[in-house]
Amino acid sequence: MTESSIPSRPAAFSYPGHGANARTGVAICHGFTGSPLSVMPWARHLAELGYAVSVPLLPGHGTDWRQLAQTGWQDWYGSYEKAFLDLAGRTDACFTAGLSMGGAIALLAASRHQVAGVSVVNPGLSFYDRRVRIIGLLKYFQRTTVPIQEDQPTAPATDDGDYSLTPLAAVHELKKLFGAAVRGLPRVDAPVQVFKSRTDAVVPPTSLALLRKGLGGHLTEVTDLASSGHVATLDVDAPAIFARSGEFVAAHTRRISTLETP
Repeated sequence: MTESSIPSRPAAFSYPGHGANARTGVAICHGFTGSPLSVMPWARHLAELGYAVSVPLLPGHGTDWRQLAQTGWQDWYGSYEKAFLDLAGRTDACFTAGLSMGGAIALLAASRHQVAGVSVVNPGLSFYDRRVRIIGLLKYFQRTTVPIQEDQPTAPATDDGDYSLTPLAAVHELKKLFGAAVRGLPRVDAPVQVFKSRTDAVVPPTSLALLRKGLGGHLTEVTDLASSGHVATLDVDAPAIFARSGEFVAAHTRRISTLETP
């Protein structure tokens, strides 16, 4: 297997696929202040199954919070969209996938482009902190805040750069992204698979409620993760996520093939 990433530091990852699954692609998006390292085991699992996989490094990520403050949600989305379109251009069926904010970006892409399916882990569409309601004003009086921390995280930490502070300007951009993703949900016409941690200090349950309301029947499965925190792709339930998402991709690739057969 060849790859563009170096495991020890944040970098984009790509794999061309092999065997019978090489004509199916999966574009995976990491989360806010994260990097491809947080979804790398997921990407590697799908690559080992033969799928073509792409994981871009979003602008302002993998560096430090000062760089993040200089980017906006359209920069993040645009980077992922380009990776998705590049992958879709060389495959017959392409899925979007993501973790946390990456889930919102994957859903937004699915609302704007034809996709074979969507697989998301703890997708972010809402906030716990009510102060986000005035974030557009608050950012002018308070430049940064401390990041959300889980009390007893069970996932190993990744070296994504210096995000010891979170710029409120970036949180405002995140709010705009969530709004765009929620508005786009009714336009998603592909099957959506969701993995949701029972204990998640970052993404509130209201995000799943928004998905149920916006997607309707296109929300085909929701898997409860009883043993993992927010970054479930690195946590106890990761093997189950990898196995089930692989089955999801295989099943819906076959569904498309059946529909296209004369």
